[in-house]
This record gives sequence, C-alpha cells and structure tokens, in this order.
Amino acid sequence: MEQKEGSLKSTIAVSLTNYLDAGAIVAGASGLTLWQNYLGLTEGNLGWLNAISANCFGAAIGAIIGGFLADKYGRKTIYVYNMLVYMLGVAIIIFTVNFPMLLTGFLITGISVGAGVPASWTYISENSEVSNRGRNMGISQFAWGVGPTIILVLGMLLAPGKAGASAGVLFGYVQKMAAFFIGDDASVESVNVFSSRLIFGSLFIVAFIAWNLQRKLNESEDWKEAKQKQKQSKEKQPSVFASFGTLFTNKVNIRTMLFLAGIYVTWNMVASVMGFFQQHIYETAGGLSNEQANMISAVQWIIIIAVTYFGFAMLVDKVNQRWLYFIGTSIGIIAWGILIFIGIKNHIALWTFTILWGIHAGLSVQAFYALWASELFPAKYRAGAQGVMFFVVRAIAAVWGFGFVYIYGENGVGFHTAARIMIGLLIIALVIGTIWTPKTRGKTLQQITKERYGDDI
Repeated sequence: MEQKEGSLKSTIAVSLTNYLDAGAIVAGASGLTLWQNYLGLTEGNLGWLNAISANCFGAAIGAIIGGFLADKYGRKTIYVYNMLVYMLGVAIIIFTVNFPMLLTGFLITGISVGAGVPASWTYISENSEVSNRGRNMGISQFAWGVGPTIILVLGMLLAPGKAGASAGVLFGYVQKMAAFFIGDDASVESVNVFSSRLIFGSLFIVAFIAWNLQRKLNESEDWKEAKQKQKQSKEKQPSVFASFGTLFTNKVNIRTMLFLAGIYVTWNMVASVMGFFQQHIYETAGGLSNEQANMISAVQWIIIIAVTYFGFAMLVDKVNQRWLYFIGTSIGIIAWGILIFIGIKNHIALWTFTILWGIHAGLSVQAFYALWASELFPAKYRAGAQGVMFFVVRAIAAVWGFGFVYIYGENGVGFHTAARIMIGLLIIALVIGTIWTPKTRGKTLQQITKERYGDDI
C-alpha cells in the first residue's frame, strides 16, 4: 500500500513537467495574435516561433540531450537543474520587447521542456506497479490537460476586446498593471500583450514549485539496478554518441522506433498545429475574438482532462488497448471531417469539433505513445531512446509548422486544404497503431524487456 502511495506521489510531482510543457505551448498560442500585433510579426515570424518553441525544435534539441543524460547520470539529475532553465526562458518572454528576445525565450523554454519529458515518462513508468503503470501515465497526461485549461481560462479572463466583442472580466487589472509598469501613454498593442506576459508569469511560479518538489525525488531503482549490473560486468560507460549508435544497431530497437514514429510523428503533426495555432485559426479562419477563441479552447481542454482520467487512466490497465486506441483515434478523424464538410465558421460545427477533438485528445495517441515508449526499451537506454523519438517528432513538427503556415495562408484562405492533410495524417496513425498494438498490459518492465531482447542487452 505504501509503495502505491509513493508511486502516486512521485507521479504527481513529475507530472508537473507535462503541465509546464503543454502550458508553455498553449501560453504562446493564447497570446500569439497579441504578440503579432505588438511586434508587427508576419505569418513567417509565427512559423519561426512555432518551429523553435516547446511545440517543436526547441523541445527536440532538449529531448535528445536530456534523454541520454538521464540514462548516463540518472533521472533525478534532470530534475535538479532542468526547471531552472525553464524559468530562465519564461523570464525572457515576460520581459520581451522585440522579436529576437521572444524567439530566444521560446527556444530556451522549449529546450527545457524537451529535456524533461523523456526523463519524466521514464521515471513514472519505472516507479509504477504493473497494475498501475497505465494509470500513472494517464495521470501524467492528465497534467498535460490541466496546464492548458488553466492557461486558457486565464487567457479568457485577461483577454483584450475585439471589434464587437467585450474584453475579459479581468482585463481592467491588466490595464492598470500595464499603466504602472509601462506608463499611461503606452500603445494599445503594448497594453494588450501585457495579458500574455502575466500568463507566462504564472508558468514561472509553477516551474519554481516543480523544481522544489522534483529535486527531492528519490532516484529510479530500475536505473540504479541497470548501473549496478554495468559495474559488475565492468562494462565501460558509453558516451552519448556511442549510446546513440547502439540504438540503431539493434533490430528490435529499429522496429520499435519505426512503430512509435509511425503513430507519434503523424499524430503530432496534427496536435502541434492544434497546440500552437488553434486560437489563431479560430480568430482568423473562424472569425472569433481572442476571448472567444480562448473560451472554446478552454472548454475543449476541460473535456480532455475528464476523458484522460476516466477514459484513459482508469481503463488502459483493464481493457483491450487495441480497441481503446482505435476508438480514440477514429473520433479525431471524424472531428476534422466535420470542419471540412460543414465549415469552421458554422458555430455548431465548431462546437461539435471542440467536443469530439477533446474526447480524442483524452484517448490520444500521445498517451499510448508515452506508455508504450517507456515499456518497449530496456532500462539502460530507455530515456535515451525516448529522447531520440521525441527529437524526431518535434523536429518534424518544426518543419511542418513552416509548411502549415504556407498552406494555411493569410487569414486562413487555405484552411480546408490543411484540414484534409490532418485527416490523412490521423488515418496513418490509426492504421499503424491498431495493427501493431504491443501486448504489454499486465507485464513487468523486466518481463517485457526479456521477451523482446532476451538476456543479451
């Protein structure tokens, strides 16, 4: 009983990394149009912000570094320092006065996010009981939903008005704080973007709390056991580059990475757009105000939270994972189909999409990926393998971000073309994940490793 309580407590502490990852992405998305107006950014500038952020390449760089460091020096080592980097990045964004500063802040924050995610997923999996591994990973994904929900609610309350739409109920306080710090004669754009600065300030506070909790965690027993075996066999500690090479010389690793990339790369190309550009799409192609865009997105994340907990965390250890994956991914395809065939400017269609995508995201490919990726690799390079996968996924998302803004065009003229691409990507994820669902439920990590790799790892 104590072990289960300890596992849950460590899961909650580590899951703050997911809160801050999703929170950073959505905080950027929530104020994207505000930063665009304040700094005079083009759609190309927005593409660069997406590309180097926690949504894409910034996280990719951090993941490939942090994953191998977590295998070499321990999962806890990442937690001791990583949140300090995150706080630095967020602080730069808070005080941004030009595009290079904003770009730098997004990049540093993204690197921190990338370094923390492989370590957190690995730590949660290694510190979970067989019967609760999926549940604990689901709780981690639950935190991924809580972050955006809180950020979007703040964004809605603090949002400036738009022609024909009222400002958020707390925007008056934003104006007073802006007047205090930047003066009464500040431009409208400078005052409006102050709401985004406050939202990033909330992330700084949560990051400080996470740093205090995570640096007190015990090291993973699986990692210590793997290191002990390495010492007993007098095996030399491989360098980061040598560890990277090992991943690509083992046939089991290659097959595993191809499977995981097949489901996660394709799904994340859709999810990265939803994470960073959703409010921008709603405001341009959908014609909503910033407050309305944040409100509908916040409702969606509330649905995601509920479905993640009751639909994924509470069921994934008990039901057929193949069917759960198939149902969740199919709902996402139906959601995008509604926007294509009915239209994003139709409010009923937009709300239906919001509900269906929320259900899908609660049973998302990412939740299954996080679970399976932490199960399918041996402890000696479990975090490093996930770092490589996360690097590939977010790097591709970065490149796709440029492609998306080009296809989407000014004010969403290419929205329907982009939406059809989204459906195609989700169909690929559906087929690969449904056909090759791994049979890991109810097995220990050691048992899974032995079945897949034998004794020679």
